Amino acid sequence: MTQTVSKRTWSDTGRPFPYVLMYHSVAVYQHDPYLVTVDPRRFDQQLRWLRSNDLRGVSMRELMQARRAGDARGLVGLTFDDGYADFARNVVPALRRHGCSATVFVIAGRIGGDNEWDPAGPRKRLMTAEEVQEVAGAGVEVGSHGLLHQHLSYVDEDELFAEVVGSRELLREITGQDVAGFCYPYGDVDRRVVHAVEAAGYDYACAIWRSEASGVHALPRTYIGDRDGALRLRAKHLRHRLTTNR
Repeated sequence: MTQTVSKRTWSDTGRPFPYVLMYHSVAVYQHDPYLVTVDPRRFDQQLRWLRSNDLRGVSMRELMQARRAGDARGLVGLTFDDGYADFARNVVPALRRHGCSATVFVIAGRIGGDNEWDPAGPRKRLMTAEEVQEVAGAGVEVGSHGLLHQHLSYVDEDELFAEVVGSRELLREITGQDVAGFCYPYGDVDRRVVHAVEAAGYDYACAIWRSEASGVHALPRTYIGDRDGALRLRAKHLRHRLTTNR
């Protein structure tokens, strides 16, 4: 899908985009062809870097509320796509150690399954319903990553409704909480999909790249991988500041 660069501000408010980091899996690994895994030791170093630079990782819910109140200085959105089981095992304890929070985007129709959409990579187990409940009870925001991890710009209207609305209903049943955020699988988003997410009542949604659809319901994010040490983290943070405040 071709992405075109849009204006550097929120399409509906004229404010700069928030700084949001995109993670997937945090686990010890040997083979990672899709570059979606961060070693737990590296992740701990990355959180330590944030705190030592007067930044604090928070959930998207907290970040969006703080921005509406005009009090988001030093807050960075931490997001984790797919809902891997290692989120409960490795991420939640690290967040607690560093006084941070996060949002995990769960694939509602694949809970308890694995990442079969990544055929060349190692099998990674996804959280069970009990694990999703556990992380929600620990204060983590649970958002929707759709129903089956599909390219949403390619599905018909009925499938899109199931992906956007059906996934939210399932996650509400599991967590007993509202589901305020959505995340587009593969970062695949166009205006039709954005309109469906907005119409479903989500407060915000996360994409990957900036595009003509960018805004509160298609927020761009910064990819973070296992190679991102202090120098690369600093460079990515600086790049965000320069490109959103011109």
